[in-house]
Amino acid sequence: SIMPSLYGDAMRIVQSPTEVAISYEMLHDTRIIPLDGRALPGAGVTQFMGASVGHFEGDTLVVETRNLTDKLAISRYPHSLDAVLTERFTRIDPEMIDYVVTVDDPRTFQSPWTFRLTLTTQPDYEILEYSCHEGNFFVANALRAEKQYQQGVAEAQAKGEPIPAREISD
Repeated sequence: SIMPSLYGDAMRIVQSPTEVAISYEMLHDTRIIPLDGRALPGAGVTQFMGASVGHFEGDTLVVETRNLTDKLAISRYPHSLDAVLTERFTRIDPEMIDYVVTVDDPRTFQSPWTFRLTLTTQPDYEILEYSCHEGNFFVANALRAEKQYQQGVAEAQAKGEPIPAREISD
């Protein structure tokens, strides 16, 4: 959920003495990460964002996440129910956090792999509600593209030509 996407990448991180909460603008999820040393729930309890516990190693917040569902992907890579994420949040300066996450899933990957991002603040940015609104043309554009594709299929079939491939972009 911290990985960059097309839009809506903002997040808010707040901390109390007993937990850290990370709220995401995209799909308005909030992760509550206990810092009290509790154990993670049993493996039978899977969630889209998994179950997380955290602790500090010096100035670095270390968060371990397990119990992820296998219905989503990590950085576009599918994973198994055995996936474990270890995230490290280290403040670099008042405006930036070094974010490092290691993905360990021996059923899916030959070895653990790691990626790193620098999270930055944007003064006065306000996390917005994730919803469609009158200025959002995504749905209209997606429907128009599908209609054009279906027209191309009908034309190809009428001419006895192969059905055109769908154009899928990242």
